[in-house]
Amino acid sequence: MTNNGRIKWTGKAPSIMLISLGCDKNLVDSEQMLSMLDEAGCTFTDEADKADVIIINSCCFIGDAKEESINTIIQAGKLKNEKLKGLIVTGCLAQRYADEIKKELPEVDAILGTTCFTDIVESVQQVLCGSFVQRTGDIDKYAYAKGHRLLTGGGYYAYLKIAEGCNKNCSYCVIPKVRGHYRSVPEEDLISDAKMLASSGVKELILIAQETTVYGTDLYKKKALPGLLRKLCAIDGIEWIRLMYCYPEEITDELIDVIASEEKICHYLDLPIQHINDDILKAMGRKTDKASLLDTIGRIKSRIPDIALRTTLISGFPGESDIQHEELKAFIKEIRFDRLGCFTYSKEEGTAAALMKGQNKETVKKKRRGELMELQQEIAFEKESLMCGRKLKVLIEGKLPDDDVYVGRTYRDAPDVDGLIFINNAQSEYMSGDFVNVKVTGSHGYDLTGDVI
Repeated sequence: MTNNGRIKWTGKAPSIMLISLGCDKNLVDSEQMLSMLDEAGCTFTDEADKADVIIINSCCFIGDAKEESINTIIQAGKLKNEKLKGLIVTGCLAQRYADEIKKELPEVDAILGTTCFTDIVESVQQVLCGSFVQRTGDIDKYAYAKGHRLLTGGGYYAYLKIAEGCNKNCSYCVIPKVRGHYRSVPEEDLISDAKMLASSGVKELILIAQETTVYGTDLYKKKALPGLLRKLCAIDGIEWIRLMYCYPEEITDELIDVIASEEKICHYLDLPIQHINDDILKAMGRKTDKASLLDTIGRIKSRIPDIALRTTLISGFPGESDIQHEELKAFIKEIRFDRLGCFTYSKEEGTAAALMKGQNKETVKKKRRGELMELQQEIAFEKESLMCGRKLKVLIEGKLPDDDVYVGRTYRDAPDVDGLIFINNAQSEYMSGDFVNVKVTGSHGYDLTGDVI
């Protein structure tokens, strides 16, 4: 180490390419690694053939995610005989399959588990010196690099990961096995980081965790999310706060009231429901039932009439019958979610669901998913068309220069997963991160068009 705390590299500091796969929670870890590498003097590239070291922050939540991670590693490994000196795999796949990666993918030089990403600078140095590194560590360790973030989303929005791990132990999910038990980030650290993000130009904070609604139950012995939200709302510069991953059975009237009363909190809730049939919910290990879900959604809509609700579902869970699938379709028609995603059930080794009888064929799972998404598309398109005439606050994300059209998001749209609004009549020049008031003039599928008021 040098006197100023920076790594003393042998020769020129390495050029790094970091590929972040999977969820936005993984992305936060990636941004923290980028910041630590930046402080160590590393440079960055988006071109694999110009990198000295490639870091792949991997995912293994479902089969498709595992396949993507493995294929990405293999493609990167093909560059090892060229400029590339090191290939490092971090994250969930590294935690879950460390020994298999070492055996089957010898091109990998370092394997860092989910709580070891803070060792990234030292690991890069060791790899460049010819050492093999394997660290998976204690998945229940507290790993949070306070104050370290090199944002990748444009700088005007940022994810704030308020907790790590999960205690729900749903029968289909591997998260507790690779991310550990639920661990809240101390409130003072979150407030400090949120202020830092605001000072750097972030306008929208998106709160994430495996489950945001039980934040604080481990540290403060109570659901502390409402209090955290109030303190985040008091930070100058932050104009929008968005809530993701809110388990419906944990949503309290206090939380609903805070969302309704605080102007900065978007009237948007992401509720991962997964199913609606009581028998399927029980087999999934979910801690709710149909009646409770309907009650929670009813309370939310009653208190916040303009709420945009997003959910995720699983099609083809073991034992799911045609009748139960039709019940789920009827539920979608009844609730009319604003946004909805659906995964086909993925049989994951080491989970209780993988051993259940009545495993559905892939063709059945995909067919049912297709029906759910087709139904939701009709609902979403209709709901977007009903937005015509509404006046909305829009966060500018960029401009299509060839068309002279600005692109933005409304409170109803989370980045990357929801729709956009295209603004046609802007008379002023806007920057990404600016807010403008827009009147909706039309819709095209999941997207809106509008004019600046």
